[in-house]
Amino acid sequence: MEQDEPGLPHWRARVIVTLKPVVNDPQGLAIRDGLHQLGYAGVAEVRAGKIIDVRLAAPDAATAGVLAQEMAARLLANPVIEEFTCDVQRDE
Repeated sequence: MEQDEPGLPHWRARVIVTLKPVVNDPQGLAIRDGLHQLGYAGVAEVRAGKIIDVRLAAPDAATAGVLAQEMAARLLANPVIEEFTCDVQRDE
């Protein structure tokens, strides 16, 4: 069930979560090896991550951005091994 804040505009926050550069990425290594097997020998490195799209209500883009950053820091990313970026756009 969708919860909503009446009267507030909606925003789409795209949170991109990636492993920190110092963290080993076995999924990225497996993808790189698979690409090599498919003939893409020029692929030197692959890092795997995840994209999380969040639709939220907020009075303005700045507030939506702050909320997205908070959500990412508190739940969507593991701060020990991951880093993240957030992009917020008005949801039309």
